[in-house]
Amino acid sequence: MAELTAIPGLKAKLRAARARLGRLAFLRAFWPALLFIAVYFAIALAGGLDLVSPAVAAGISLFSLLAVILLGLRGWRRWQRPQPGEARTALDRQSDLRPLTGLSDRPAKPTQPGQRLWHAHGQKLEAAARTLKVPNFSDEWRALDPAYLRFAVPVLLIGLAVFAGPQLTNRLATALQPDVGALAGADDIRVEAWITPPRHTGRPPVFLEADMDSVRVPAGSEITLRAFNRSAPTLRLDTETGRERVDFAETPDGAYEARAAIIEDTRVSVRFWGERLAWSVLASPDDPPTARFVSLPQVTPQDKMEFTWAVTDDYGVERLELAVRLREPHKAAPDAEDRIPVPMGPVLPKEADASALLDTMRHRWAGLPVNVELVAIDGAGQEGRSESYPFVLPEKLLLQPLAKAAQEVRVTVLREPRSYEELGPNPEALSPGGLNTMSTQRLDQAPDDVRRAALMLDALTLEPQRYFEDRSVYFGLRMAHSILETAADKPDADSVDHLLWQVALKAEYGSAADALRALLAARRALEQALRDGASEDEIRRLMEAFREAANNYVAAKMAEAIMNGGEAPNMSDMGEMGGGPSLGANDFEDMLNALEDLAETGATDQARQLLSDITNMLENLEFQQGSGSGEGGFPMPGQPGEGEGEDGELPEGEQELTDALERLSDLLREQRELNDDTLAEQRGEGQQPGSQGEQPSGGFGGPGSLAERQRDLSGEAGRFADGTVEGGEDGAGGSEEGEDAARGFGALDDRAQRRLEDIARAQEEAARQLERGNTRRAQRLQEQATRGLRDLSAELADELSELEQARMMNEGQGDQAVDPFGNPVGGPGDGRNVAIPDEADRQRARDILDELRRRYEDAESDEERRYLERLLDRF
Repeated sequence: MAELTAIPGLKAKLRAARARLGRLAFLRAFWPALLFIAVYFAIALAGGLDLVSPAVAAGISLFSLLAVILLGLRGWRRWQRPQPGEARTALDRQSDLRPLTGLSDRPAKPTQPGQRLWHAHGQKLEAAARTLKVPNFSDEWRALDPAYLRFAVPVLLIGLAVFAGPQLTNRLATALQPDVGALAGADDIRVEAWITPPRHTGRPPVFLEADMDSVRVPAGSEITLRAFNRSAPTLRLDTETGRERVDFAETPDGAYEARAAIIEDTRVSVRFWGERLAWSVLASPDDPPTARFVSLPQVTPQDKMEFTWAVTDDYGVERLELAVRLREPHKAAPDAEDRIPVPMGPVLPKEADASALLDTMRHRWAGLPVNVELVAIDGAGQEGRSESYPFVLPEKLLLQPLAKAAQEVRVTVLREPRSYEELGPNPEALSPGGLNTMSTQRLDQAPDDVRRAALMLDALTLEPQRYFEDRSVYFGLRMAHSILETAADKPDADSVDHLLWQVALKAEYGSAADALRALLAARRALEQALRDGASEDEIRRLMEAFREAANNYVAAKMAEAIMNGGEAPNMSDMGEMGGGPSLGANDFEDMLNALEDLAETGATDQARQLLSDITNMLENLEFQQGSGSGEGGFPMPGQPGEGEGEDGELPEGEQELTDALERLSDLLREQRELNDDTLAEQRGEGQQPGSQGEQPSGGFGGPGSLAERQRDLSGEAGRFADGTVEGGEDGAGGSEEGEDAARGFGALDDRAQRRLEDIARAQEEAARQLERGNTRRAQRLQEQATRGLRDLSAELADELSELEQARMMNEGQGDQAVDPFGNPVGGPGDGRNVAIPDEADRQRARDILDELRRRYEDAESDEERRYLERLLDRF
């Protein structure tokens, strides 16, 4: 008969029947495992795993996995792959002829007559085989799955997936990727994370929370993570350039800590049995700073370099430097560049402009044509350069031949860029590594200019008895020669810089140069302390050092004047010199006292300005021979000269205001002392430090003594208000008491007199309340009087300042004053723009500072003490 595969469609029907038999056999063997999986996912999609702890959810997942494996093994043992004959038998059952089986038969004894019958039978079987259909095995399915779970379960799972909505992904992830680490306690891990921006940015730390999405921080920030767990987790950093892992290190307190730098956009994750926490950190780039010259460098009359600069940066410029390059560089160092620091102040500015005054006279290229440019450097080390400008560095003008020679030797050594020749092997050594005697004679291996400098020093010191009057200059030059002879390398040779500079100044100026150096060193130390906010004891110590250096410098200049043939000038009474204004010794002492008061009261900016002006005045100090009249002083630029009386007194209006301020200052000081004593009386603390004067017979601290003192102050304020002496006499009577009572009265207008009368009435009422023992009411009235005196003093001080400014402007329109060098005064640093605080201002500042300190000592709570401490820091 015909082959079964030759019947059209029969092969596909057999294949389909085998597939259905296979599915039936698979479900028959694995239906327990499949049903268990369906139930597990149904629970997960319904949110069942989210209702329990991660550890319980992980346990359920692991149990389900184990159960599925066991059921799968059971199904595997029961699984039987359908045989090819089973599909044919299933098809044959559709016809009584059993066509597929019949077509497979062969005749036992083929004969000619039976061949035709067999052929006819085969055609009939083929026709029956073509009508066969793929069986659906419904009876078998019904017997295996009578509840139709094969349809119901998928429909249920699809419905639960729709019901889950946005949580579908998370629930599937929980089901497919259970938190196995929770079984080991990984879900109990606690992580503290924060990002610290670079210090130069001034940004506060950013503390990371678990729900943060994107965090933006400056590039270069440092992320710190502290994990509290049974064992160390792992930190993973994913960036565009790659992946990095950082191990946590154990800390002494039992935690685990890891640090990493954020240079670019990074995904930070903490991993312990999977990912526990993750953040996306975005890094903001740090732009380089910019710098420019607002005004080009110029040489001042004092041979200093002055210019105005401006800088900008997104976080702040850390330092500013002046880059200097030779316009005609040395062939051995064509790219040589020197950096000169430019003072900027303690605050890192994001945008700033200011003037700079640099002393470049000691620079190795002083007097040479150079190109200068500003270089701004931010906290990240990035540089921003300005345009380059040609300039000639100012050099020290030296007139004495020996001074100029010492300076020439000095710059010859410093301008040599080449190093010493390498020391070769010792040919005379008896053993390897033996002592090389040539190492002590390195001058032969020195570069040309160093050897030339040594020859110059030899020539200078050839016959000291003929050319040297100062032995210290000669010995200084010989010491410099010895240093060059024994120098082992170029840095050793450069060490003659300081020595030769001191020798040049000594040869040029003599002993006054030493005093000037000490003065400048004391000024720099005091300026640095004021800029850095040093302690009071440190500032006081440096202030004493500056005062001593200033007095020593004045004494040295006086001695220099005497050595030049003049008589000893009288410090307390010296005449005008050079036709310019002068400053007496008492005025100079007042300026030093004012500087000390400004430093003690915390006015650092004013103190630094006054310090600079005092130093500049001293640098320009010259003693000249007077006319013999016995009047004189220091020639100080910017001091009052014209516009005052011949005896040096202030104009009448300014004198009246000054006297009024002095009287108000005395009243205010005594009223504040009385306020403190009243408060101490209320607390029962007895006598307070700082009380002055004898007390009434009633004893200090009693209501009568306080009341009498308050009534005395009230009477004094009343007499000041109407300009009369005690007893009602007019202050114009000419007596000393009348003159004292009328002192400063002319500065009070009607409004000021009425305010002073109100203050006196408040003080009188406070005295009555003290007599009655009502200290609380008395304190309020005392505070009212104190505020009135303080406000009135401030108004009179403003009026005095306006009068002084008007007088200064009028004086400026006349003959312009000159300093001892013939230069006009009134420019930067001459002292005109520095207002020296008067006694009332200084006393008021001291009173405020003392009161803050006293209240800090008496503070009853930590909160009050911290508040007063902040006030003291700012003050």
